[in-house]
This record gives sequence, C-alpha cells and structure tokens, in this order.
Amino acid sequence: MKKIILFITLVSTWTAISQNIKLETITTDTINVVADDFIDYDQFEFYYYIKDNVLHKTNDTESLEYKNASLGKIAKVDIRNPLKIVLFYENFNTVILLDNQLNETHKVNFSENTSPIAVSAIGIAAQNRLWIYNSLNQQIGLFDYIKNDYKTISTPFPESIKYYQTDFNTFYWIDNKNNWYSCDAFGKIKTKGKTPDFDAIEIINDSQFIYSKNNTLFFEDLEKKQKHEIDISEKTFKKFCYKDQILSIFTSKGIINYKIITP
Repeated sequence: MKKIILFITLVSTWTAISQNIKLETITTDTINVVADDFIDYDQFEFYYYIKDNVLHKTNDTESLEYKNASLGKIAKVDIRNPLKIVLFYENFNTVILLDNQLNETHKVNFSENTSPIAVSAIGIAAQNRLWIYNSLNQQIGLFDYIKNDYKTISTPFPESIKYYQTDFNTFYWIDNKNNWYSCDAFGKIKTKGKTPDFDAIEIINDSQFIYSKNNTLFFEDLEKKQKHEIDISEKTFKKFCYKDQILSIFTSKGIINYKIITP
C-alpha cells in the first residue's frame, strides 16, 4: 500500500514539474511587414497578409495581391490549399475562390442559393466542397461549388461558436462554454474535451492546441494532460500561427518565426 501511495505521489509530482517547464523556442527569421492581419505561410513558403482590405501573397522573389472592394471587408482567408484559396466576405454572404496566382476562379453568393444559407463559418473541404456553418439552422453543411449543391450534415448546435477551424476532412469548433468538438464529412460529431479560457487558439491535432491568454502563449495536450508555457520574447502580439514546428508571431513591426518542438 505504501508503494502504491509513493508511486502516485511521484507521478503527481513529476506531472506538476513537467507542466511548469517552459517550451523553448529558437528564432529562425524575422520579416518586416506592415499589415492589418497576418494569415499564415503555405507549403511553398509564401506568406499571406491583409493590408487595407487587400490580400497579399509574397516571398523573396514574387509578390501578388487581390482586392475586391465591392464585397466589403474580408472576414476569413483559408490557404490550406494554395491552389484554391478561399476568401469569405461575410457582410455579402459571398465566397471567392482564387488560384495560386490570385486569379478569381469561382464566386458563390449564398444568398442566391435555392436553399437559404447564411454563412458564419467556412473552410475548404475535400472533393471541391466547402465547409459551411449555416447560422439560419445552426448546422454544419457541405457545399459543392462545382455542382452548386448544398447538403446539411450535422444536428443543430446547442451553443454558439466561439472559435472554429477546418481541414479537408474535419470541422472543429469550440463553443461559448469552451467545449471542443469535431465533425467529419459524414456528420459524425465527437466531443474532444474542454479548453481553458483563451484570447486566441489554434488546434494542432485531435488532442493538442496552442492558445494565448493575456499575451502569454501555452501549449496543451488534453490526452497526455500536459500544459506548458511557451517561451517567446514578445510581450505583446497581435496574432500567432503554428505549422510544422514553426511558430509565427505577428506584431505591429512584422512577423517573427520560431522553431519549436512540441512534446
């Protein structure tokens, strides 16, 4: 019995110690850019940002831009597929799809759809489809922009969305009570757990995420029950992005990229 108690005590102590260890970062480069919002990098090392409601795509040798003043403010940019970039203009309930040269390839006005759709969340999905959260019925759907076909796949949400994120096969969201869920392309919903309160958050995978609170960054793994503060030099920042062990911090002066190894 004493051995069991000692083991539990050691495990609890080790867990507490490990959670107090900061994750170290190494600065890789800094990009001086004046922007209103930083979107992210794509896999071809282009970075995207918004300045004066214009989308910019740039690297060391090339710079492109797209603007469409007639549709108002850009509410969302999805660059998961750099060959099919999604721009969402929420005030006009409209999506624009761009190719890798930022040429317009598709325009969808959801207000003109045969089934009423009021989009409040959107992202690129597989097979020429878009993830849609329809605020009219509070359900997730998939919209085929080639066939102009919309299909509702989920049950109505009991709570409003605080944050959402998509990949080709999954729609993730966190509700206003910090409950974290996922929905696959067949409409199957899973409860992932509960997140801490956050100012901003980015989901890494089914159990891990990075979040900020009061200008401090944390990495958390719900499955392993680990939480670590991330050591960065910036005391204030506008946004952060994480991809392939690179943490990008967006400040008023530009973008600082860090190499980080998550547990």
